Parts: sequence; C-alpha cells; structure tokens
Amino acid sequence: MSIPYSGTIRRSGGVVSAIGKQLRGVNLKAAKRITVKFDPFGENVTHTRNFLHYLSSPKIILTNPNCSLKTEIVCDRSEPTIDIALVPSIAETAKLNKVTFKSGNLTCLELLQLLNKHISSLAPEDQITNTIQTKLEKKKGKKK
Repeated sequence: MSIPYSGTIRRSGGVVSAIGKQLRGVNLKAAKRITVKFDPFGENVTHTRNFLHYLSSPKIILTNPNCSLKTEIVCDRSEPTIDIALVPSIAETAKLNKVTFKSGNLTCLELLQLLNKHISSLAPEDQITNTIQTKLEKKKGKKK
C-alpha cells in the first residue's frame, strides 16, 4: 500500500526568483516621489539598500519617468524608512497622500510585496489606443 503524493512537483526557485517575480509586477504610475531614508551604519539597512538598488533600475524607472527617486543618508541611528508620495489624482481616489514603510525589520522581498500591494495596485490601467482596422475600413477612410 503506497501513500499518495501530496506536494509540489518542482522545488521553488528561491528568494532570487521571488524577487524577480515581484520586480516584474512593479508599476510606479501611482507614485510621484519615492524617498528612501537610512543610516548606512545601522544594523538592518542591507535590505533597504537592495530595495533602493532594485527601484533605480532602468526598467522600473520607465514605468513612470516623472517619479523622482530620492535618497536621504542620515547619521542619527534612525530606523530606515521609505516614503512614497502619491500622484494627486490617485491620492484623491485613495484618500491618502503618502505611504510610509518602516523597513527596519523587513526583507527586500517583503518590501517589494508591500510596494506591489499598496502602490502598484493603485496605478491606472493602460488603455489600448491602437485599434486594428480592416482593409475595408481603411478604404472608407481614404474616400472621405
């Protein structure tokens, strides 16, 4: 008598593939300004610095070129924080102006998940403006 198999067929790709999956879902269209503030000599800043590195990549910046990414380096042993100011039109609908992540005890993956949950979900959907015209519609347009 055998025991039925209950589990995954493959193993997960690990933290690196999970971070890559979260980075593919990042959309900064709802953000106006992102300010990352940390003390470089603090204990729990490596994940915040890695998060800053991922946000400064060209593919992420292209999701909203108007979003400014600002880094504040302080030397007061304060907890690392990430402040995200929202675009005014989205701030009115969401009824909040700013989102703050206190990232002292969060990993980079958790920060990306929170970014996708709270910021990327507020981004407006892309509208497809390119419509397919048939040959008959093109000919009608030229005759007019």
